[in-house]
Amino acid sequence: MKRSQKTEAHGTLKTFPAIAELELGDLIEIFRFGYQHWVIYVGDGYVVHLAPPSEIPGAGFASLMSTLTNKALVKKERLLDVVGRHRYRVNNKHDRKFPPLPAGKIVRAAEQLVGQEMLYRVTSENCEHFVTELRYGVARSDQVRDVLVGVSVAGLGLAALGLLGVAVQRRRRQNQ
Repeated sequence: MKRSQKTEAHGTLKTFPAIAELELGDLIEIFRFGYQHWVIYVGDGYVVHLAPPSEIPGAGFASLMSTLTNKALVKKERLLDVVGRHRYRVNNKHDRKFPPLPAGKIVRAAEQLVGQEMLYRVTSENCEHFVTELRYGVARSDQVRDVLVGVSVAGLGLAALGLLGVAVQRRRRQNQ
C-alpha cells in the first residue's frame, strides 16, 4: 500500500522509519549538528547522496568539508552507515507541489551518478538540491532558502534599528 504524503507519521523526529517502510525514491532528511544532510533511498537499505570524497560514513560534521573544496562525490552507501547516531525521517515535502518522477527512473538516475565528482556549492548545488532534482526534476533547497530569508530579515532588522538610532540622535541634537 502506497503512502500518500510521507511527512505525516514518519515526519516526526521521534520516529526512525524501518528500512522495510522505505520506498524507492524517498527523500531522507538526516539531522546533523547545525544542518540537515539529505539522501535518496534506492532500495535494499542503500541510499545515494553527495558527500566529500574523504567522508567516513556517518561522520556528520565532515560533510562540511565539501564547502571548503567545492567538490563532492556521489556515493551509494547503507542508510544506517550514513545516518550513524543521528535522527532521520522520510521527508518527501514537495510531493504536492512537484509530482515525483517514477521510482524506477529516480533509482536509475541516482545509481548512474555514483562515483562521479560533482561541483558543490552550499547555496546552489548541495545535497538537498541533488536529491530533490533526482526525485522531482527540480533542484531545491529549503534550508538554503530559510537561511537566506533569516539573514535578510536580520539585516533589515539591524538596518531599521540603525535608522531608528540615527533619528533618535537627531532628535536629541535638535532639542539641545
